[in-house]
Amino acid sequence: MTKATVAAIIRPDDEHTGTILLTRRNVEPFSGHWCLPGGHIDDFETAVQAVTREVFEETALLFDEPVFLHYFDEAFPEYRFHAVALAFHGIGKGREKLMPEEVSEIRWFPLQEALVLPLAFNHLQILQRYAEHRPG
Repeated sequence: MTKATVAAIIRPDDEHTGTILLTRRNVEPFSGHWCLPGGHIDDFETAVQAVTREVFEETALLFDEPVFLHYFDEAFPEYRFHAVALAFHGIGKGREKLMPEEVSEIRWFPLQEALVLPLAFNHLQILQRYAEHRPG
């Protein structure tokens, strides 16, 4: 059955729309790949609640007032993974902190550099869409 997931494009503030936060996955699928913070939507949780929770769980940042970007189909039969990812963008408040249960590294990247990294899931497609429609 297809699952619903969320992905967060986090920037440090309104002036740095070309800087984003990525995490390096510490779990399968795509272990070792860079990705946007995010994950599955829990039962009876809204997408906004899920993206806010996932950002905090993976980065310790507060993700206030996320803005919906677009939805993305993610089908990877080789991993037996099929989801619809709801992507949001916004500002991460606070100080990021590595959460080693799921993430082995956390880092801010210039958007153009992030677009050439080996990214997990369909996160390249999400970042390309953000690059076309980002604020500012």
